[in-house]
Amino acid sequence: MTGTRPVKPKRFNGTRLPSNLDEDLTRITINIGGVRASSDPLVLDTVLGSCIAACIYDPVIGVGGMNHFMLPEGADPGNPTSTRYGVNAMELLITEVMKLGGQRRRFQAKVFGGGHVLKIRESLDGVPQRNIEFVRRFLETEQIPVTKEDVGGYQPRRVLFHTHTGKVFLKYLGSNEAEQTAQEEMVYLISLKKQKLDGDVTLF
Repeated sequence: MTGTRPVKPKRFNGTRLPSNLDEDLTRITINIGGVRASSDPLVLDTVLGSCIAACIYDPVIGVGGMNHFMLPEGADPGNPTSTRYGVNAMELLITEVMKLGGQRRRFQAKVFGGGHVLKIRESLDGVPQRNIEFVRRFLETEQIPVTKEDVGGYQPRRVLFHTHTGKVFLKYLGSNEAEQTAQEEMVYLISLKKQKLDGDVTLF
């Protein structure tokens, strides 16, 4: 997938973020379906359970962005380019970074999420594993190297991405936050199942 083995991002411990982490920067929360890129210094903040967040960064000019998708792919007649699906979220993120002057040949990627936080049976065709496999395959096909990765496991994550430096800070969340994240994702997935917008994704 890449010429170098992905390394783990910097983690911070405790229940609070370091007070000096990004005190002078605007922080923007990225929710499910969100895509944001910037040439100005920003901190993009997201919480992930089984979802994936991909960060794309051009280190030469210092522009980057993040997405947050729920499922690899799906069919939504009312919104065929919905970015809650990875196939659309990845394409849009790349496009947005390129609009800001980023060059695809210089792109670097950092990937997070795909945790087994939902109270359903773990399987190879479940949501987390399919999300992980999708984003790895997509980036390999697009020849974008993954420089940092933290995926899988059984805890949700909070990820803060600095668009101007490409730095990422990651925190594993506690049991209360894990329960809330799992509930939110389950409600979202059930709503997609009812609308038949989730393709053939297996929940249980």
